[in-house]
Amino acid sequence: MNIRPPLLLLALSAWPAIGAEAPPQGWRPDPKVQGELEKKKVAWNYKEEAVGPYQLPDPLLRADGKRVTTIKEWEESLRGETLNLFATNVYGKTPARPAKIAFEVLETDGKAMEGKATRKRVKIISSDGAGKSFSFEASLLIPNEVKKPVPAFVMINNRPVASADPTREQKNGFWPAEEIIARGYATAVFRTGDVDPDQNGEAARAKGVRGVWPAGGGEAGKDAWATIGAWAWGASRVLDYLETEASVDAKHVAVIGHSRGGKTALWAGAQDTRFAMAISSCSGEGGASLSRRQFGETVAVINKSFPFWFCDNYKKFNDKESELPVDQHQLIGLMVPRAVAIGSADADLWADPRGEFLALVEAGPVFALYGLLTVKAEEMPALEKPVNRGMMHYHIRPGIHNLTPYDWGAYMDFADGVLRK
Repeated sequence: MNIRPPLLLLALSAWPAIGAEAPPQGWRPDPKVQGELEKKKVAWNYKEEAVGPYQLPDPLLRADGKRVTTIKEWEESLRGETLNLFATNVYGKTPARPAKIAFEVLETDGKAMEGKATRKRVKIISSDGAGKSFSFEASLLIPNEVKKPVPAFVMINNRPVASADPTREQKNGFWPAEEIIARGYATAVFRTGDVDPDQNGEAARAKGVRGVWPAGGGEAGKDAWATIGAWAWGASRVLDYLETEASVDAKHVAVIGHSRGGKTALWAGAQDTRFAMAISSCSGEGGASLSRRQFGETVAVINKSFPFWFCDNYKKFNDKESELPVDQHQLIGLMVPRAVAIGSADADLWADPRGEFLALVEAGPVFALYGLLTVKAEEMPALEKPVNRGMMHYHIRPGIHNLTPYDWGAYMDFADGVLRK
């Protein structure tokens, strides 16, 4: 495996090795939060000084040892190679796009949100031409009082309907649709459980899309797609519908998710280049944070707790993160030249906020290949001081593991300069 020293080691002479004291500027973990965690005497690491040295795969180095130096080489060889490594070793291989996709508008309310939006409830039906089909529902809210078409956010809702209720009978800051509409964006939402149950076992899998298509074109094996892959597939099917909706600018659609939904948003954006932007909220292990840092949740812990989220091959790397042929900075790199936004929470050390930021930093060489601006390791911002740099965004806010109106505001501020071009 080809590896290189992290950019961080090259960028900070005052921080000679990963695991040393963090630079004084920017965010640092709250000692009170760390103290409470220490009292629990947990087995995993919450201290920066306990992060051992590690090396990351070079995001521009091919398996044959050749370094990619042009956009053409990246797009024609290394991008596909990297995507396949993630599919084979982490998320599983997604089946090909369904042969036929149809849409049925089940309900339309032109005066939703006190007349400020039009709400549509849509059934999305996928079939393979061989007698197998799968369907699920999504909802769309479109602002009434702005010029069309408008950019949009596809929300991956991994929580109960009440967290993202399209009727708005129940309002929740997890999906502040009123604010999204007021900013002139459309927003679609679907529930992950309607595509693939968030449960382990064959009985659960049989109820979702993986029960119809267990693997891409063949028998389910250790690289068969898992639940996160199925949810990402669902996000792409919602985008299929948005491409038929005249009121939506389908070339400027962001996919957004929180926690496991944030992992899904990044994988959806990596696979489906039609998404103009991927947004990850507190996605942590298997999402935006670097696995090799072994801070907070680890590969072994997540595979034990949620063995159905990732393909079986991922389990080979339990307590062996250094043997992974990829790390999450390369997943972020697969978004280039499109936009990526990452948000963390101050008290959410389980998701490793610094590891999420450093993954964005370490994706920099791929962004730079396209002449795009990047962020540096020493630029991790303080609380509520978002960094917008070209097609990159990062922020960290006070509070716990959640997706909040503050997060949405930061993401929309960034999107104003990206999705409205």
